[in-house]
Amino acid sequence: MSTGDEQRGYSRRRFLIGAAGTAFAVGAGFAAATAPLRIGLTPVILDDRTTFLGDWRDWLRRRMGLPVVFVQRAKYRDITDLLLNGPLDAAWICGYPYVLHRDRLRLVAVPEYRGAPRYRSLIISGSGRVGITAFEDLAGRVFAFSDPDSNSGYLYPSYRLRRLGSDPGDYFRRAFFTWSHRNTIEAVAEGLADGGAVDSYVWDAYNRLHPDLAAATRVIERSPEFGFPPLVTTKRAPPENAARLRDALLAMDADPAGRALLDRVFLDRFVRPHDASYDSIAGMARVVDSQ
Repeated sequence: MSTGDEQRGYSRRRFLIGAAGTAFAVGAGFAAATAPLRIGLTPVILDDRTTFLGDWRDWLRRRMGLPVVFVQRAKYRDITDLLLNGPLDAAWICGYPYVLHRDRLRLVAVPEYRGAPRYRSLIISGSGRVGITAFEDLAGRVFAFSDPDSNSGYLYPSYRLRRLGSDPGDYFRRAFFTWSHRNTIEAVAEGLADGGAVDSYVWDAYNRLHPDLAAATRVIERSPEFGFPPLVTTKRAPPENAARLRDALLAMDADPAGRALLDRVFLDRFVRPHDASYDSIAGMARVVDSQ
């Protein structure tokens, strides 16, 4: 993997969004006697939608009758740590950290995307790269992972390498973390990496929002389907808070304002999650984390 110096150099690239670990809260100034519901977010969703988060916060506040604060961090692990050990009441996390802490977390709701609560990991390369048409063609090349706690951006490609009898340090000439799927897309599009691993939902959304830049990449492999990143609470959290959040999310698509919010982030609706949807991620984690 890349050295600390390489990662610091990478972070100075123009497309990296802020410094890793920098947090901001949407709606932190909302004054109310009731303690706010604090929901953590990572770049598992589109990470440049500040206006959307403000509107979603307001909708949840009206629906639930209590203040809501969204807290974002650049690294998945920071949000997981805050959820497990700190002040967060809930979080929208990736399936990989969910299966790692399954015994301590409670599923609340999961989005449906294109008719199902599932997504894929995509292995992408530059549209103009000659000789790269499959994952195996990336041997000896430069590869961009999204986040070490991302299923689609790290676990799946690492599992693929294990099945090939290799690992990132041996297979690639150099590999580095970009800390978000958007950054990985841009790294590949701009030629800083020969290939990368990204969330299919983010890649599809990026194609809609930034088609010119997305056109500089192409998909060379699609993983099997996995359970979509869920919203969760800890099992120590009051169950009534989880129920209020779940009921609000499940009602979004039936409410005109909620429906409009879902359309803005290209989601169909929220549904009740099934724990078994994440078993395949857990199976890959056992293979990768055991070596």
